[in-house]
Amino acid sequence: MKKIITVFIVFTFIAFNSCKTPKDKTETHTKEHATHWSYNGETAPVHWVEIEKNSDCNGNKQSPINIIDIDAKPTQQKVNPLNILYTPSTELKQVINNGHSIQFDFEAGDSIQYHGNTYYLSQLHFHEPSEHTIDGIRYPLEIHMVHKSKFDTYTVMSILAKEGVKSQLFEFFESFLPIKVNTKKEIHQSSDLATLFPENKNFYTYGGSLTTPPCTETVNWIVFKDPIIISVDEVLKLKSNMPMDNFRNEQALNNRVVSLNSYN
Repeated sequence: MKKIITVFIVFTFIAFNSCKTPKDKTETHTKEHATHWSYNGETAPVHWVEIEKNSDCNGNKQSPINIIDIDAKPTQQKVNPLNILYTPSTELKQVINNGHSIQFDFEAGDSIQYHGNTYYLSQLHFHEPSEHTIDGIRYPLEIHMVHKSKFDTYTVMSILAKEGVKSQLFEFFESFLPIKVNTKKEIHQSSDLATLFPENKNFYTYGGSLTTPPCTETVNWIVFKDPIIISVDEVLKLKSNMPMDNFRNEQALNNRVVSLNSYN
């Protein structure tokens, strides 16, 4: 009788566990289905439409684009529509490595005015190489300075960079590197962002989107025509803290007009 009871218990234990999903397998399955966008492999930009279901990534006003200078429409305005209202001591709040780029967040205060509307400086981040191209030329680096209005619309100023001499402001930014993925460092220091812009302030403008999911199509793009200059070492140091080739591929213009604002 004792032997029969023992066999029954063993059989019951085996049957119960054969129907139970192991904990490790359940966790692996969950991780596999928690897909998130990236810049390579099965979650690269060409797949964003598939994995970001509630995004604008398949819209008709997507960014970045290739800007063809000869096709850009010169503006007829007498007054520059862009007014940069930065103080000489813009307050940096923190730096974040979000796994996609190095991002510097700012304290509230600085803003720009574009066509009379106010957009508040939120953050800047980097793409290596550049996302926007001019006449097919892709620069080693692109800086996005993101501004947001009270109505959840954006104006992003894009500054392209090429290699040459050192930039004092870049040396300041990179003094907070290296930084590990998914970590942040508090900064609470000030800098003069005016030194970041090219001397020639001519710029292209067009209506587009954020270049990362959800690819929101409420963005005024301001792409400065002339690049700034930073050193090779500065480019390499930034690159070592970001994913390789963290840029989205060129998007179709779809009959949008690119304007050239010249005031120099």
